[in-house]
Amino acid sequence: MLFRFFGYLFALGVVVFIIAAGGVGYVIWKVSADLPEYAALQEYEPPVMTRVHASSGELLAEYATQRRLYLPIQAIPDRVIQAFLSAEDKNFYSHIGIDFTGIARAVVTNIQNLRAGRRLVGASTITQQVAKNFLLTNDRTFERKLKEALLALRIEQAFTKDQILELYLNEIFLGLGAYGVAGASLQYYGKSVHELTIDEAAYFAALPKGPNNYHPFRHTERAIERRNWVIDNMVDNGYVNYGEGEEAKKRDLNVTPRASGAQIVASAYFAEEVRREILERYGSDKLYEGGLSVRTTVDPKLQYEARTALVAGLRSYDRRRGYRGPVATVDLTKDWGAAVADIDALDDIEPWRMAVVINISDDEATIGLRPEILPTQRVSTKREVGRIPLEEVKWAKWTNGERKGRAIRTVGDVLSPGDVIYVNTLNEDEGTYTLEQVPEISGAIVAIDPWTGRVLALVGGFSYDQSEFNRATQAMRQPGSSFKPFVYATALDNGYSPASVVMDAPIEFRIGGKTWRPQNYSGKYYGPSTLRTGIEKSRNVMTVRLAQDLGMPLITEYARNFGIYDDMLPVLAMALGAGETTVLRLTGAYAILANGGRKVTPTLIDRIQDRQGKTIFKHEERQCPDCRATEWREQEEPEIVDNRQQVLDPYTAYQVTSMMEGVVQRGTATKVKVLERPIAGKTGTTNDEKDAWFVGYAPDLVVGVFVGFDTPKPMGRGMTGGQLAAPIFIDFMKEALKGEPPVPFRVPPGINFMPIDRQSGLRTAAGNGGAIMEAFKPGQEPPSNYSIIGYADEYGNPIGNSDAGRAVTQGTGGLY
Repeated sequence: MLFRFFGYLFALGVVVFIIAAGGVGYVIWKVSADLPEYAALQEYEPPVMTRVHASSGELLAEYATQRRLYLPIQAIPDRVIQAFLSAEDKNFYSHIGIDFTGIARAVVTNIQNLRAGRRLVGASTITQQVAKNFLLTNDRTFERKLKEALLALRIEQAFTKDQILELYLNEIFLGLGAYGVAGASLQYYGKSVHELTIDEAAYFAALPKGPNNYHPFRHTERAIERRNWVIDNMVDNGYVNYGEGEEAKKRDLNVTPRASGAQIVASAYFAEEVRREILERYGSDKLYEGGLSVRTTVDPKLQYEARTALVAGLRSYDRRRGYRGPVATVDLTKDWGAAVADIDALDDIEPWRMAVVINISDDEATIGLRPEILPTQRVSTKREVGRIPLEEVKWAKWTNGERKGRAIRTVGDVLSPGDVIYVNTLNEDEGTYTLEQVPEISGAIVAIDPWTGRVLALVGGFSYDQSEFNRATQAMRQPGSSFKPFVYATALDNGYSPASVVMDAPIEFRIGGKTWRPQNYSGKYYGPSTLRTGIEKSRNVMTVRLAQDLGMPLITEYARNFGIYDDMLPVLAMALGAGETTVLRLTGAYAILANGGRKVTPTLIDRIQDRQGKTIFKHEERQCPDCRATEWREQEEPEIVDNRQQVLDPYTAYQVTSMMEGVVQRGTATKVKVLERPIAGKTGTTNDEKDAWFVGYAPDLVVGVFVGFDTPKPMGRGMTGGQLAAPIFIDFMKEALKGEPPVPFRVPPGINFMPIDRQSGLRTAAGNGGAIMEAFKPGQEPPSNYSIIGYADEYGNPIGNSDAGRAVTQGTGGLY
């Protein structure tokens, strides 16, 4: 009877087991039928940030929706791997995707935690986390958990352990916008993953369970506790000895989040222009998720010097216009540090700092400097004070448009307690500052290598924090007389010579029922003058007569070939720079003059590579078939084949350069002589002094400078390109060319230098007064008789217009 009873129980157990097994099998079959395709992991390409570097290799900027750098498992240090295994899955290399030992341990631990009221722990393996992160949702359901386990088993069969770990360590979110261990290493500590210490690696391993729960600033103590738990596990697992572990646990988190935006000082405008170009070329997905490696043309030293020169020039002009008052005012009865910290400050114009006036006397003001904003976004408790002596506010002769011309006798004439201002340190006296203000006027500067078109420096305004509008690439402004060299280049390329004479006398035109009478800036007329004199002295009337003689359609064609305008109106006013262009385009056009007439396109990017390292863009288009030799076998030095378009005759290019050297030596830019080296350039000033330009070059560096208000308005009588823009050019070139010997401009073979009279353009003896050595093309010589372009006899017939005739028979006709 007893035997029959046990038999009955056994049979019942078998039936129940079969039913249960069938049920489990059915559930597994049902769930398995709906599993995602795990083979897709083979083609996994996560979003990777694009990194932009300067020509020196320094990091310029990073762009990403997920700050991730993908590293193969072989490139991830053992210490980092050991930290994650200790925190997440110590049996990773021995289990089959599901860790039954870990599950049992978790059950026991959770029973204890339930009794103690502590948080429950999980038992998911790294493989299960890969399955969940890549293929499933975060739903907390039994079905999702079963799918996770089944997928883990299949993934273990299809991938090696290292492949699974590589996917995991590159995919996980670790907080502060960072994904993967390499991206987190840069974001948290600003260092390579290979430089991580034990405590830093352990902190990262503590984060996958909940980055926000262990935030380095909001939950610091909790984060340190969790990190130390990981370190203890590393010690228990034999990865770290006891002494190393205890030493690591004593350290603070020391997280210093990486700043967003440009990483090189003064390069924000350049970096943003590169970002816009990549976005336009490849689209948003490629820019922010494509893992591009971009090598730019920027020279960090020149970029810094360009920004410094521009800021100094704008500041100098603005100071001459007086002080406009404080940025804001704050209540000094409360904590002045917190009050001034609440006011947005420009952080990209170092060493300027925002400050608040605490108290004043007749001779000085005591100021409190804006406290540092800590990574926790709290205001530092440290308070720094300084002083502004009376001498450093005396430039402020106007206050809010009042007291015009009144001398400053006390600090109180300018400042009041509670005023929020900008100050700049005086190097010779620590703790002493000078009063500053953000200029209303703005400008831009661009530096280009004329032989390649590489933009070495580009600054689009006083402060990127103040205005992201790039005045070097986005502002369309009239170049004024800085366009004239291209009118003269057109003439010289079409039969005229630097000795050709043009009448500088009153002239008028009927345009649309109105009379236009072009005038020189001085309001005077100077009679017959050579082309050289016309460009050196920037004679408007001569330029209009020359343009009329040439015909504006021809000048329009040249302007288009030089890249200044896309479709310039063929009207005479355009000869005086009445069209609109950008600083970058005009500077690029001057680069063509500097390099002998070869077409170069200004570029901010040298090369772009995709995430696999394949070059997908390269600016350099010149070919060098013989540059691929693996070793030297006494072969000839390879030559680069220059296949770029010749847009201007090399002889013409040199003649224009020689004439613009005269602008510096005798013309409207004599300030530039202080550089004491060969410089060619041209000033530009528009009507009512609304725009001021200087574009100039040494043999191997072209620089364009523009100054003007964003909404064009007069800058004041006498505020010309020579007065405003040229000093900025000088300051930059002094630093850019420091230590380099003066180099003369390269003279094309065949150019002949002959003595001519500066006034008449006729041949003369070299020793005669007024004689200069002029550059003539092969077969060209000074005129033998005196002929004047734009001058008629009493019957209205042109006199001696032989140059115009030669333009038809001898000119290049715009072929270059």
